[in-house]
Amino acid sequence: MFNEMMRAEIWLQETLESGQSIEELAERLGYSSSQIRRRFRQCFGFSPSGYRENLRLEKAARLLAYTPHSIREVAEGCGYTNHSAFSRAFQRRYRQSPREYRNAHQARGKRPRAAGLGAVPDIRTLAPCTAVVTRCYVPPMQLEPPEAWPRALWEEAPPQGVPVDTAAIALLHDTASDCCLPKLDLGVLIDPLQASGLAMPPSLRLLTLPGTRSACLPLPEVDALATTLESLLAATLPELGEHYSGDAIRLVAAADGLQLQLPLAGS
Repeated sequence: MFNEMMRAEIWLQETLESGQSIEELAERLGYSSSQIRRRFRQCFGFSPSGYRENLRLEKAARLLAYTPHSIREVAEGCGYTNHSAFSRAFQRRYRQSPREYRNAHQARGKRPRAAGLGAVPDIRTLAPCTAVVTRCYVPPMQLEPPEAWPRALWEEAPPQGVPVDTAAIALLHDTASDCCLPKLDLGVLIDPLQASGLAMPPSLRLLTLPGTRSACLPLPEVDALATTLESLLAATLPELGEHYSGDAIRLVAAADGLQLQLPLAGS
């Protein structure tokens, strides 16, 4: 049951801005809508509609904190067609209006910091790529070292045709500690031709990651993620006139080291 509800959770995330209904989700999984609601709550503690609402509001919080988009633009970008409904929902979730939340984050960003990044990120457009990943329900700041990421897919060695030294990837979907359901994806980058012949158990999925304009920065170790993200999001990017898009942050571990790839809003 859990693998099916994991698929439901991922579907809710991937269709966040759409008007697709829980009934459509139930049809995809071969259940009734009442079964989906009951089993999803058993696994995650939320109804599917409540979980989707939380995802929308958490994305809105990221955009309010780290982009210059107007509150109306943020609401529309998170699937809300009614500005007043968005403001009421945001107030319930964060105990602040969207404007108050933005002002509080901007005030924190202006506080003196002990140390900056010490490096300017490389702003470039990443090429599209393909990855095999599995969903893990742990906070991003509890991420294990990169050598453990492939073991989330296969216990000992990759299947035939997948190079042992292929680059590992982590996709971080949350930047805040108060997200309703901590989650990330762990996996490896793979050649699309190799992926076409790979047996995929229910716990794995194949992702085509689009080319995206990103701020790229070497990361000495996973433990440096929190402080690096804080400086990058709140200080370094705004100084460069750049802003986080709110999409999944990539960590890629290859032979030449670990790199943080933070997607940027369109210029």
